[in-house]
Amino acid sequence: MNPLKVEKVVKQYGDKTAVNGISFEVSEGEIYGLLGANGAGKTTTMRMVLGLIYPDDGQILYHGKAYSNDQLRNLGYLPEERGLYQKVRVSDQLIYLAQLRGMSKKDADASLKRWLERFEVPEYYNKKVEELSKGNQQKIQFIAGVIHSPKIVILDEAFSGLDPVNVELLKTTVKELRDSGTSILFSTHRMEHVEELCRNITILHRSNVVLKGNIKEIKKQFPKERVILSTENEVKGLDRIGGVTNVIRHEYGYELGIANEAVGGHILRLAMEQSAITRFEIKEPTLNEIFIKTVGGDSHE
Repeated sequence: MNPLKVEKVVKQYGDKTAVNGISFEVSEGEIYGLLGANGAGKTTTMRMVLGLIYPDDGQILYHGKAYSNDQLRNLGYLPEERGLYQKVRVSDQLIYLAQLRGMSKKDADASLKRWLERFEVPEYYNKKVEELSKGNQQKIQFIAGVIHSPKIVILDEAFSGLDPVNVELLKTTVKELRDSGTSILFSTHRMEHVEELCRNITILHRSNVVLKGNIKEIKKQFPKERVILSTENEVKGLDRIGGVTNVIRHEYGYELGIANEAVGGHILRLAMEQSAITRFEIKEPTLNEIFIKTVGGDSHE
């Protein structure tokens, strides 16, 4: 039995359908990607999973049970909009939030100190939130979502506003949660993060599910339309090969659009006639390219 099961869930506001029959399951120790442009229904779905609003139809099950206050203790949430009190000390705020989730004050204090050590910021224990940089406020917000060791965690744009070093730190932490058995529902606009972290995804568009499944299997449904070519010398005539749709010159070499995979062989033969080759790759489509193809021109964030 999977920890989180969303089954044919519908949510309406008046005559507007915000979510129309979404279904997915998140297994134990899995990061599941929920994707879509603004207004597609992601936030509504996450709010229903959190029990903040209720479905008009369908059901959401947590380890096979319906939502209840007991289930609330098993949920953690990192919202896109930050919600910490700026003038309250980090320790007062997070220990209180952990107690709301059923922890004792002693256990909450110990958990907070472990997390602050994990992020190498133990000195933030007695600081007010307003004294911290935006990136470090994000770390504290993250701790607030996981301090009570939830079994299911919802991450909404978890890495927004972070510098590359802290993005890697938080990604590593999210992977550790996954590896410890936590089930994570992950929503972001950054497709490269989804490719790195998620095994399965659902793409929403205008309240409807338009693509769903294992990322590797989804990619097989889309053609390979790019070749990456790096050579020691210049290669002439690439744009005259039949089936080459465009040629872009980069510092590393060439990026070629192709009509089908078979064109790759012609590119390779021509390049080998003129130069030593340091890289040749027929690229599978990126998740970003698949997303744009799937939702068309309405993918503006």
